[in-house]
Amino acid sequence: MADSRVSAERRDAELLADLEKPAQGAWARVARVFRMLRMMWKFLFDKPAYTRPRGEIPVDRLTRHALETASDRTLWRLGHSTLLLKLRGEFFLTDPVFAKRASPVWFAGPKRFHPTPISIKDLPPIRAVILSHDHFDHLDKQAIRRLARKTAEFVAPRGVGALLTGWGVDPAKVRELEWWQQTTVDGLRLTLTPTQHFSGRSLWNRNRTLFGSWAIEDGDFRVFYGADSGYFEGFRELGARFGGFDVTLIENGAYNVRWPVVHMQPEETIQAHRDLRGEWLLPIHNGTFDLALHPWTEPMERIQALAAADGIRVATPRFGQPVRLDAMTSGECWWRGVDAEETIGSAVPSEDLAG
Repeated sequence: MADSRVSAERRDAELLADLEKPAQGAWARVARVFRMLRMMWKFLFDKPAYTRPRGEIPVDRLTRHALETASDRTLWRLGHSTLLLKLRGEFFLTDPVFAKRASPVWFAGPKRFHPTPISIKDLPPIRAVILSHDHFDHLDKQAIRRLARKTAEFVAPRGVGALLTGWGVDPAKVRELEWWQQTTVDGLRLTLTPTQHFSGRSLWNRNRTLFGSWAIEDGDFRVFYGADSGYFEGFRELGARFGGFDVTLIENGAYNVRWPVVHMQPEETIQAHRDLRGEWLLPIHNGTFDLALHPWTEPMERIQALAAADGIRVATPRFGQPVRLDAMTSGECWWRGVDAEETIGSAVPSEDLAG
């Protein structure tokens, strides 16, 4: 079985390498299109079995009462890069994706591994939705439509606001920022910071909107929400400008050696955390969608080993588990055993999983 997996990974790498070859001439360009379609077919319909869990991922069900009575400076992972934060007594939601698939269509594309810990209907009022960019695994059209009435404000990079208002969000609720611009929401300071990534929801509108990460400052308590990024020197500048972060929320998943510019290997996630002068690392962008060719547990296992070797404090909460940002603990390696046997979870069937 190990040999067949290695062979499959080698074929995947060869196909990805083939896509990087320059296309010269009309026939070469046509051939390149077919190679791209072949790769897209593999990602949509022919992924290796080990990229998805075989058992049930543990999910802690949340209730509105539990959220409202939770301590201030508490965080909950709802899935992928969707985080709910309670700061200054109010709730902030990052990159809300509640759909069954991170895809432009309901019938195909990366399918969610687990239910959401809480439905949008059961969420308390949201003070602000904080958006990083317009990719489907970070910006869910139906979720935005359902959040439009119960959210006071949407804070987004330049250009993303047009999508929101087109989906029914009141323009008066939308704030758009450029890199390094700041805004304050009831005393919470939000700064849109640079990343090394890209934007676009189709093949024809690449980088027409801005993308970024966020520095979130609650007085002298600082949280970095990294969203998506390849490793770049900007992390070091961010660490110097803000004087370090109490908690860094950095991507750790959907990586591949063939796309190093836009996503980080776990070793680079560790280095980014160091550059940011982080105290605690909480890896995100894993455990929910099948967006690469690596085993689904690999990002968490690799980050655990690297963090232990480098003396970095890393937290890996279950989905829906409350995390006290000002009293962090490591949590458990919840993914171990999921493939060996079914794990009892708390499913939340809701309208949010309609697609």
